[in-house]
Amino acid sequence: MQERRPVAPVAAKRYALVGGVAAAVVVADQLSKWWAVDRLSRGPITIVGDIRLALTHNSGGAFGLGSGFVPMVVLAVVALVVVLFVVGRSIDRAAIAVALGLVLGGALGNLADRVFRAPGFGRGAVVDFVDLRRWPVFNVADAAITCGCILLLLMSFSRSRAER
Repeated sequence: MQERRPVAPVAAKRYALVGGVAAAVVVADQLSKWWAVDRLSRGPITIVGDIRLALTHNSGGAFGLGSGFVPMVVLAVVALVVVLFVVGRSIDRAAIAVALGLVLGGALGNLADRVFRAPGFGRGAVVDFVDLRRWPVFNVADAAITCGCILLLLMSFSRSRAER
């Protein structure tokens, strides 16, 4: 039987950072959705100019597309969560840990809607409420995923320069 090696202290800190950021995103996302459903069901709130908060329910995939494929989207998100969770153990930079935590937290936040909201398990509609009017309506989880992906992209450019 092969003996398991303990996780190195630095790796354990990075893993904890991924989990902490992901947990913070899930909490912020679910609390903001709870608020949006409660308050915005009475009507939208204009913030400034065209920017407003308006309640929508996205029963499709990204940008409301592919509503017939939602169960497959749920399975893909579950796979993504598992991959990010496993990859999170081998991170060597704090910025990458934060980026992965943002993506993981966003994926979990939207997955929670798919699993627990109507019309039922695996087919639930995601609550969206940030309406820029020139872009599809989104939520905190969507913003976290986008920011995490941009950060990962920027980090990949900086890493390739450093390796040269």
